[in-house]
Amino acid sequence: MSHSKLSQDLQDLLLHGDEDGIKMSELVVALGDRGFGLLFIILSLPSALPIPAPGYSTPFGIMITILAIQMMIGRKAPWLPQWAAKRTIGRKMAEKMIGTASKFFGKVEHLIKPRWTWVLAKSGHLIAGILIIVMACLMILPIPLTNTAPAMVIFIIGVAMTEDDGLGMLAACGLAVCAVLLYIGVFWAISHYGLQGVDELKEIVKGWLQQS
Repeated sequence: MSHSKLSQDLQDLLLHGDEDGIKMSELVVALGDRGFGLLFIILSLPSALPIPAPGYSTPFGIMITILAIQMMIGRKAPWLPQWAAKRTIGRKMAEKMIGTASKFFGKVEHLIKPRWTWVLAKSGHLIAGILIIVMACLMILPIPLTNTAPAMVIFIIGVAMTEDDGLGMLAACGLAVCAVLLYIGVFWAISHYGLQGVDELKEIVKGWLQQS
C-alpha cells in the first residue's frame, strides 16, 4: 500500500457523516477489516499533532485501549461499545485533523513504505497491542502538556500497520521508551515540586534542546 493510498483513505473519511460531524460508528463501518491501523491514526491525531482539541484525550484513549485488546485477541474487524460508537467528531475538527495529517504525510512520505513486514507478524501485533494500551493509559492521565508523546507513538504504530512498515513499528518502540522516560520525569517533578513541577521540567527540556 502506498503513501498516497493512505492519504486518500484519510481524505475519503470526510465523505462520511453530515455537516454536524462524523460518528465513530460510521468510521468503523467504512473502514471494515482495514480499520485498526486507520482508527489508531484518527483517534491519536488530536493529541499527537498540534491541534487544539480539549476533551478528546480521555474518551479516545479509552477507545484506543478497547481496539488494541480486540487486535491482540485476533478480531478481524474493529468494534466499539454503544457509548463510543455514538460519539461524534465535529465536522470542523475532522477537517482540521485530516488536513494536518495530510501535511504531516507530505513531509515524511519518502520515509513510509512496506518493509521488514516480519516485524508486523502475529507476535508483532501482540507487542504493538501492549504498547498501544500502555501509551493510551498514559494519554488518558490528566497531566497538562504530556499526552503528545504517547499519542505520537500510537499514531506511528497506526501508520506502520496501515503501510506494512516494520521499520516504522521499531521506531515507535523507541519513541515509546522516550515517552515512558518523560512520564517518569513528570512524576518525579510533581512529587518534588507539585503541579508546577511540570512547568519546571518543560523549561529544563527546552534548555537541553536549545543547547543541542
